[in-house]
Amino acid sequence: MQPFAFDRAASAADAAKHANTGAGDVHASVQYLAGGTTVVDLMKLNVMTPERLVDLNALRQQHSAISLDDQGLDLGAFATMAMAAHHPQVNARYPALAESLKLAASQQIRNMATLGGNLLQRTRCTYFRDVSWAACNKRSPGSGCAAMEGFNRNHAVLGVDESCIAQYPGDFAVALVALDAMLSLQGPSGARKLPIAELHRPADKQPHLEHTLKPGEVITAIHVPAGAWTPRSTYIKVRDRESYEFAISSAAVALDMDGDTVRAVRIGLGGMAYRPWRSRAAEQALTGKTLTPESAAQAARAALEGAVTHEMNAYKPELARRTLVRALLTAKSMRA
Repeated sequence: MQPFAFDRAASAADAAKHANTGAGDVHASVQYLAGGTTVVDLMKLNVMTPERLVDLNALRQQHSAISLDDQGLDLGAFATMAMAAHHPQVNARYPALAESLKLAASQQIRNMATLGGNLLQRTRCTYFRDVSWAACNKRSPGSGCAAMEGFNRNHAVLGVDESCIAQYPGDFAVALVALDAMLSLQGPSGARKLPIAELHRPADKQPHLEHTLKPGEVITAIHVPAGAWTPRSTYIKVRDRESYEFAISSAAVALDMDGDTVRAVRIGLGGMAYRPWRSRAAEQALTGKTLTPESAAQAARAALEGAVTHEMNAYKPELARRTLVRALLTAKSMRA
């Protein structure tokens, strides 16, 4: 770990003074610290070498509340993963969100990690996290992508290009994308709203730029709109071991049913894509149809159309299709 300076921000406005943070760049000279469960790890590995860390934990007092009303669910971005995962009303009315959090990391990490920080976690790609590998466009722009011809069993098949095939590792963001969540941000230019679907950038030959936050911006809250589909929602996660492991395939599904007919469906895919993935093709294939194993399989085929595989991850599209079918049928069986 390289030497660095350490500051504490008293408020979001105070944090915003550090205007060269953000922009999704691993090499930004100033980085924010909340739970620290990503940035500290990467600093130990010398993947991130900021000159200054700005501690945001003073913001917890103002931005960690969790509340629900007829308009939806409001989550303070400085609430911990554990707080949201075990909130009774989140479990009752937004079960996919609670499940996505309970299946992530370990209990100790969930007790530390903030919801906002969780959204910004970086890929687990070995070639990104091991600086002995020179070819990583995400870590060293223009150097190439060692994963293309290397060990790519867990890499992405959706939303990739020749610059990067790293997969987004998170669970919570996948469920939020499916549910059309909206972020509240505070930065040097004031407050603004941002749809969660617009937070993460595509690879687009610039994989070192991971999100669309402006320099100095802080996520302060997450709003999930109410809908008839939120109580009948689930998150299914497939991984190599049952605990403390990242998804090789996951699906967030929310259903609004009229008997056996799908009035509306929301679908997010994880473990498959460069960023949290909303499958509108699968939603369109299923809307207005009777939900059966056959129609679920048809939607799953639509969800993985256009997948790009490499030598070791060719199994992934079929696994994703099976995961999505399982999630759809699980959600159908739930009481609305």
